[in-house]
Amino acid sequence: MTWSKVQKKIKPYLIRIETQQGSGTGFLFAYNPTGSLAAIATAAHVIDHAHDWKQPIKLIHDETGKVAFVGEDQRVVFLNQTRDAATILVPKGTLPFPDTTFPIADSASYRAVGSELAWTGFPSVAYPTLCFFSGRVSAFLMQQDCYLIDGVAINGVSGGPVFCEKTSETPEIVGIISAYLPNRSGDTPGLLRAQDITPFVETLSTLQSMHEAKEREEAKAQNAENKMDSESGDPATKTDGPETEH
Repeated sequence: MTWSKVQKKIKPYLIRIETQQGSGTGFLFAYNPTGSLAAIATAAHVIDHAHDWKQPIKLIHDETGKVAFVGEDQRVVFLNQTRDAATILVPKGTLPFPDTTFPIADSASYRAVGSELAWTGFPSVAYPTLCFFSGRVSAFLMQQDCYLIDGVAINGVSGGPVFCEKTSETPEIVGIISAYLPNRSGDTPGLLRAQDITPFVETLSTLQSMHEAKEREEAKAQNAENKMDSESGDPATKTDGPETEH
């Protein structure tokens, strides 16, 4: 299957994401077991500010032009800041996505150095035009579960799908566009960083409803807050013993 055919197959899954801070790319990557929730993958930095401030997030289905303004009470967001990855859960039917999704590459294996990968998104220099990119794997960083690819990622492409060309009629999703790492010495190009998203697939596989997803989201947020308090030594949480009058 040629790259142009792969791009054509992926287009119905793609969305533009707009917030008050900027724009990025997202795509449908899975449904929950009951089929009631659609999971959209993107980069964490595309939506983290809007989500933290409980602002609406504008989702635009590229193929049909349908727009959904998703408020804080209409979505569930799971963020992984370490990986710069995020998933937005919305009720199925919010946007006219296909009923099936593409396979996700197994996290236990990775594409060999020299393999060709492609990605797509909506760069700010041509917004809102969908653009195609390709390059070869330079390295895979095991501890960070990410690829370094000989290619570019222009502002606006963050969160777009990275995929491989398959001999079958179904492309395979390898990850998401996370960042472009420029070469800080000289005028030579840098490398593209593409992040694995399989942890989100595992989380989604256990969620039965939006209510359950909301509870999980709130629990994760509370755990993160407790961890920050513990690491910062918040006086409200410290127990150094009773104070002594002098």
